[in-house]
Amino acid sequence: MGDIQGRHLIVSALKNGTVIDHIPSKSLFKVISILKLENIHSQMTFGTNLESKKLGSKAIIKISDKFFEQEEINKIAIIVPEAKLNIIKNYEVVEKMIVTLPETIVGITKCFNPKCITNHEKVTPKFTVVEKSPVSLQCQYCEKITVEEHFNLI
Repeated sequence: MGDIQGRHLIVSALKNGTVIDHIPSKSLFKVISILKLENIHSQMTFGTNLESKKLGSKAIIKISDKFFEQEEINKIAIIVPEAKLNIIKNYEVVEKMIVTLPETIVGITKCFNPKCITNHEKVTPKFTVVEKSPVSLQCQYCEKITVEEHFNLI
């Protein structure tokens, strides 16, 4: 995979795929979990607690032959609204994308309110984004607000 040269680890270049960058280190495993990356059989590299001028400490994920759909990008945005995606094709960055939260979130997390209809019947949770950083969502059914520390991801 890589060799140590001097003080840096050399990681194989990505021919085609996606790099998720600017992930706060504490959020790395949440991103892996919400995207179900443990089920992907492509080559994947991730690093955490890497130096970052912007974040202090960051994590990064490189996934070979994986390009995310909008629904997956929304999942990334709810956990790490400051993340950046680099789309790689033929060893070149062909697109840089800053993840952005949509105005409405559908089916990614459950409502925090235990009495909400979405927690008792087959109703897909829908939220309006109230704040983007830190993320807070208002349920479109019961109107309760769910904040990041109470997200129960679906």
